[in-house]
Amino acid sequence: MQKKEMNIQEIALAHSLTLEEFENIKEILGREPNYVEIGIFSAMWSEHCSYKSSKKYLSGFPTKAPWVIQGPGENAGVIDIGDGYAAVFKMESHNHPSFIEPYQGAATGVGGILRDVFTMGARPVASMNSIRFASIEGDSETAKKHRYLLKGVVAGIGGYGNCMGVPTIGGETTFEECYAGNNLVNAFTLGLAKADEIFYGRAEGIGNPVIYVGSKTGRDGLGGAVMSSASFTEDSESKRPTVQVGDPFTEKLLLEACLELFKKDLIVGIQDMGAAGLTSSSFEMAGRSGSGMVMHLNKVPAREEGMTPYDFMLSESQERMLICAKKGCEQDIIDIFQKWELDVAVIGEVTNTGNMELFWHGEKVADIPVQPVSEQAPVLDRPIKEPEYLKTIENVKLDKEISNQIAFDELFSDMEVVDKSWIYNQFDSMVQTNTIKGPGSLDGSTIRIKETGKALSMSADCNTRFCYINPQLGAAAAVMESGRNVAMSGAVPKAITDCLNFGNPQNPEVMWQFKESCEGIKNACRALNTPVIGGNVSLYNETNGVGVFPTPSIAMVGVNEDANNVLSAKLQGNGNILYLLGDTKSEFGGSLYLKKLYGKVAGTHPEVDFEKELNLWNTVIEANKAKLLKSAKDVNLGGIAISLAKMAVVGNIGVEANISLEDGKDIFSESLSRAIVEVELSNCEAFEQLASKNGISCISIGKTGGDKIIINDIFKELDKLSQVYFNRFKEVIEQDQ
Repeated sequence: MQKKEMNIQEIALAHSLTLEEFENIKEILGREPNYVEIGIFSAMWSEHCSYKSSKKYLSGFPTKAPWVIQGPGENAGVIDIGDGYAAVFKMESHNHPSFIEPYQGAATGVGGILRDVFTMGARPVASMNSIRFASIEGDSETAKKHRYLLKGVVAGIGGYGNCMGVPTIGGETTFEECYAGNNLVNAFTLGLAKADEIFYGRAEGIGNPVIYVGSKTGRDGLGGAVMSSASFTEDSESKRPTVQVGDPFTEKLLLEACLELFKKDLIVGIQDMGAAGLTSSSFEMAGRSGSGMVMHLNKVPAREEGMTPYDFMLSESQERMLICAKKGCEQDIIDIFQKWELDVAVIGEVTNTGNMELFWHGEKVADIPVQPVSEQAPVLDRPIKEPEYLKTIENVKLDKEISNQIAFDELFSDMEVVDKSWIYNQFDSMVQTNTIKGPGSLDGSTIRIKETGKALSMSADCNTRFCYINPQLGAAAAVMESGRNVAMSGAVPKAITDCLNFGNPQNPEVMWQFKESCEGIKNACRALNTPVIGGNVSLYNETNGVGVFPTPSIAMVGVNEDANNVLSAKLQGNGNILYLLGDTKSEFGGSLYLKKLYGKVAGTHPEVDFEKELNLWNTVIEANKAKLLKSAKDVNLGGIAISLAKMAVVGNIGVEANISLEDGKDIFSESLSRAIVEVELSNCEAFEQLASKNGISCISIGKTGGDKIIINDIFKELDKLSQVYFNRFKEVIEQDQ
């Protein structure tokens, strides 16, 4: 029986376009689209590229400040860090590809975020990652699967980043069963550039040539943007062909070639070919400028035989850029890229038609108005509904008789608490020789800026359990936590980039979570004066109807005026006094205590007070400037007991602390806006006066020294606790070997 050929409407629906969108496309074109045009619209109007479900709630983010050079809308955000320099940074997800093919999914995620940064004219100087999995403990099929995924993701991040010569200086690894069907991989990169030498993704100037540079185009990644805009089912692993394959050695050449290019006055704009490849780069460059463009697809360097115009426009082959050059500069640009042994070809030019006109051996194969595709994608107003589960999780009674000693042992050996050196030892954290605080140093990571003597601190954070029980306050707490980690190193938090990971937007409860999370970020960033300068939205993180917890990952960047005065988070000496800053209440909602000892993610979210948070930041930053502190660490996961024990173990110095609290188990409470600081006896009076001036609670809780950890009724030998902290993760991840 002969197979029925699909008509163009059926082809559109097969490309995940809706019937309404198909009718809209016909109206825009004044005719039915052809196959190539369907592919272009489906990619550009996918959730991944257009943000059609999320755009409504992203508007209103605070994006401006005197130090913001470029906010959302470009390849990466840019802030002024003084002395003529700028920090360029961005965080993006590569969740779906990393679940299907963990090594290449994570590797190409790193490659993509690096290109976003160096496309702006910045040399990448630091990377971080935020990765999330289901539990890797035990013999269940899920645990085995996620040990495999974790190993592949870590190898991919290290394999690509190490080859690029960019240090991976920090990150976050968490475990929750909601990630069983969708692990999350969020990659962050920061680069440095001269503040007056930033490049943008624009194509303008009639007759200016459009030049393709980088790797040849193959069929890898076809449909990647559309795939990342859909939920998973059991057969999702069959989507492996939509995962791109990365080549970090080519990207390293591309990086150096681009940085050489930027030193000369040869180009108007440049754009990374990320999701949707040549389609997104060309339409976005023309769309930002209100221009048109002609491209001859047969001139695009091809990796495979028999490729079609559709393949060239939709391929997501890696390590490629599109350049809008100044007319007459073509040969100079060709010479640079040929010197670096990269493909380079003039494939078109900028026009004033406002249309994207694509040719194949002289025949026009697509003619589409640019603006409706790039700037006027559908904006959906999806239904929202408060999740039913919220009605059942608020009232939790901590009524078990659990000794603090047993609770401490359980919490301290948890996979989220213990050291992740098995992971970060696979990353080169010291290349470029600027790393001051790298992975494993607790709290924020820090690099020096040799040219100015300053330092940049950064942190990527999100407590997903907080976001599950209250998405708005949880998202605000993620901003606070990320900023607090930066402040604990002595740096002033300046701006964030976010990566918003959520479930299926067609579920009204998910859209409510998204709306609330955005509101929380807006409130926190306004109050804390840390604008949002860029970000990424990843939806459809759902498999067989089960979505991930709301996971708005926040990366904060801050500036320390003195690279020689970066505050450590590990204990520094014997006989020093320990202070607890901030108020501790019996707040166990979303806590590790509740999860580990009661098996629940529930309860009422801890109080959010932005003024207290700012007071804490300012106290630590001012005290560090005055050289009053030896170390500082925020109190977060597992409360005072776990935070203090980590400072001791990593510093290899014992502690004796007696903390007077309303309830004995409150040493595990996860109240926000708190920190533990270490102060030499001679500086105690000055520090107490400073804390009092800033209106923050400051209580002496003990002192450092010895080879034991004594915290109220908890007692542990330092060396035994160190063995748990530094060995446990490796034992679990390698149990299959």
